[in-house]
Amino acid sequence: MGETHIARRRRLAALAADRGLAAALVTRLVNVRYLTGLDSSRAALLVPADGPAVLATDGRYAGMAAEVCPELPVVVDRQVAWALVRKAADDGRRRLGFEAHDITVEQHTALREEAAKLDAPVELAPLGRLVEELRMVKDEEEIGLLREACAVTDRAFEAVLPEIRAGVTERAVAIALERAMVDLGAEGPAFESIIASGPNGAVPHHHPGGRELQPGDLVTMDFGARYGGYHADMTRTVAIGEPAAWQRDLYDLVHRAQRAGIAAAAPGADTKDVDAAARAVIAGAGHGEAFSHGLGHGVGLEIHEAPLMGYDQTGKLLDRVPITAEPGVYLAGRGGVRIEDTLVVRADGPELLTTTTKDLLVL
Repeated sequence: MGETHIARRRRLAALAADRGLAAALVTRLVNVRYLTGLDSSRAALLVPADGPAVLATDGRYAGMAAEVCPELPVVVDRQVAWALVRKAADDGRRRLGFEAHDITVEQHTALREEAAKLDAPVELAPLGRLVEELRMVKDEEEIGLLREACAVTDRAFEAVLPEIRAGVTERAVAIALERAMVDLGAEGPAFESIIASGPNGAVPHHHPGGRELQPGDLVTMDFGARYGGYHADMTRTVAIGEPAAWQRDLYDLVHRAQRAGIAAAAPGADTKDVDAAARAVIAGAGHGEAFSHGLGHGVGLEIHEAPLMGYDQTGKLLDRVPITAEPGVYLAGRGGVRIEDTLVVRADGPELLTTTTKDLLVL
């Protein structure tokens, strides 16, 4: 992906120049990875508006950096951000944009004080979330990695279905799913799996525990695989034994809401309108207050990325933006239903990446 990373850095350089910056100082590790391919625990990247980028990392990753991004000069230093501020000063770059959402107040104060002592002082100015904005629209190579992460997720669910039965604990189901994803090729789970059975299903982010699945339970399972650094996200709700009428009605309601949200997910759509399309279905059935979160979020190198889709969110969907659609209804003391897919917004209609059936499975 060398040429891909070079093109990404060029786009960032142009954005930095438009803001009157001599260079962008990138310190968020996930953003460094996006721009270089290097996955490490200590790295930073200097992207000048009018020159070649420079990577800084410590000795543990110097060899890896040379292998992953051989086109980049590497500064080996544990103080990666400061090393690049000094490099910028040496090159005559006086105004640097920094990631204010990543650097702490303490780190910023130290950098600013040290920069002021240089023979030619360097000014630090907020860069904003420019790299995150670039990351929102995915190229087809990224979508391919995400597609495979979702395929592993689908296959893991199919493999574990025979183990989901009365008497098995929530935690056991979570472990089985995460083991299956790794066995099927995932680097690991994309996030801590959520298994919520019976009344626990009323808690959207329930942590799986020792409760045993029981006949009459609805069980919500929210999980995903990580593949090539990209994160899948899928939720399915199943029934243990024949569901009651209210459970089928609730499931059908959430399923209809999800279909409405997915149908609204098109390039140019306001994110709040996509959320509203699903929310209106649930509110129309009298459960508006029981849908307590946004419809979905972007996915990629992180499990939660821009854009966010909620009643209080702003922004528009664009072509080739992967998102989730995950409406839910949560009834305290009774249980809940959530159905979620990962999909890609496309000009010719959404591309579903998670393909497991959304018919209510009775186990």
